Amino acid sequence: MKLFQIKSNPQGIDLMERFLADNYVSIGWSGLGNLENSGIDDIRESLTRAYGEQGLEVDGPIEELNAFVNTMQDGDYVLIGHEDTVYLGDLGDYYYVESSDSVLNGMCHRRGVTWLTRIPRSELNASVQEFLNHSSTVKEYDYPIPRAQLDRWLSAKTQVTTTHAFAADNRPQVQIDKDTIVEALEILKKAMRSEDAERRERAAAAILRYASFPDSTEKPTL
Repeated sequence: MKLFQIKSNPQGIDLMERFLADNYVSIGWSGLGNLENSGIDDIRESLTRAYGEQGLEVDGPIEELNAFVNTMQDGDYVLIGHEDTVYLGDLGDYYYVESSDSVLNGMCHRRGVTWLTRIPRSELNASVQEFLNHSSTVKEYDYPIPRAQLDRWLSAKTQVTTTHAFAADNRPQVQIDKDTIVEALEILKKAMRSEDAERRERAAAAILRYASFPDSTEKPTL
């Protein structure tokens, strides 16, 4: 089991809230096609084909893409720093979203994430602070995971939701009546049958998040 850090702003756009809401991480780099089953030489070739010699000027993009596609494995951990908070998640498999493979979107190379908890950055030890400050978009922790001293947060495993994660923004917490929730669920079910792959994916993620909330007598059934 390994530990990685990923930046919240691939391609200079802050996507932290979207990562949390849709349960995935991405590193950008559109135009390469599906990289599943691609080795590092295949990735180098795809970069060169899409970006010309720019893809060969430095090894950084090649190494980062290879780490994201091949080095990371289902069950590894990921940290993402965002302002004064660090989000800890459990990584899933690599997958490719063709509908997001564009210059405007670019978030086509993805890994699913189960967000476990959020941690005040100031409470992390020096080695993790240095790790998070590294300039790479994707980086593997250089030491054995125990040195990161994440046990107390891993043992708690309080799943993060978008509402919990951004509560520090002081947004009002709105109570939603049961009928509205039922109507919203019906809309999401219809969206899952859309011809738009990304819309289907987002609807499915929203329903799965809802289903993961603690059971309640007031919670409508799916």
